[in-house]
Amino acid sequence: MNENYLYRKKHEQDKTIIKIKNNKICQGNFTFIAGPCSVESYEQFFTTASDLKKTGVNIIRGGVFKPRTSPYSFQGLREEGIKILSSVKKELDIAVVTEITSITQINLFDDVDIIQIGARNMQNFEFLKEIAKLKKPVILKKGFSNTIDEFLLSAEYLLINGCSDIILCERGIRTFEYKTRNTLDISAISIIKELTHLPIIIDPSHSGGIDKLVYPLSLSSIYAGSDGIIVEVHNDPKNALSDGEQSITPKDFERLYTNANKIFNYKVENNI
Repeated sequence: MNENYLYRKKHEQDKTIIKIKNNKICQGNFTFIAGPCSVESYEQFFTTASDLKKTGVNIIRGGVFKPRTSPYSFQGLREEGIKILSSVKKELDIAVVTEITSITQINLFDDVDIIQIGARNMQNFEFLKEIAKLKKPVILKKGFSNTIDEFLLSAEYLLINGCSDIILCERGIRTFEYKTRNTLDISAISIIKELTHLPIIIDPSHSGGIDKLVYPLSLSSIYAGSDGIIVEVHNDPKNALSDGEQSITPKDFERLYTNANKIFNYKVENNI
């Protein structure tokens, strides 16, 4: 790899620090991003976001454009979902994260604080160039069959086109295993931390695809060096319109939030 790539880690003081709603998303901190897979209604999103904010989360995720494998699956509320995000953002004084799936949607994302680029678009290079021009923080998800080098080069497309606030996200890779939706690549977290100044978080929901795996995957990622998690939380997972089986309840998230903070603080205090 070319040593002049912008993502290269040179000095500790060079690390990227992204400031959003009293959070510093960076190497050395642990950030929680949580919310439903899909925004289904105003009531559903407001209720879940309210519960999460009470726990201590200020960055709420919610999908409005849903790139689904099946054309018969719920595709999101689209423009109406953006309106709901914007409304709840103002009412609760939170930051919002949602995925963009097409360049044609760019004009709708003015009020979105962090733009998510999904695994399917990780190597859509012309798309990355256009998103970079928005100068907004980006969560870049690693493709489910991509190498670490390919992942970092996709980040490079954003960096050289004007987007400096990039959050890398390991969301699981596709393997021969069928008991889980994907396989969380724990080793990628540690390797990437050695290579780049960019923060890296994990998505324990997509990694395992099972609600009971969210807790252990999240906690194990802390020791591997993860700088945070993005978790699917739903106030009524059994009746969720998408990915209910991998969503946890606000109550379960509160337990995760408490124990993840304890482990992270212990790790920092003991220089582990």
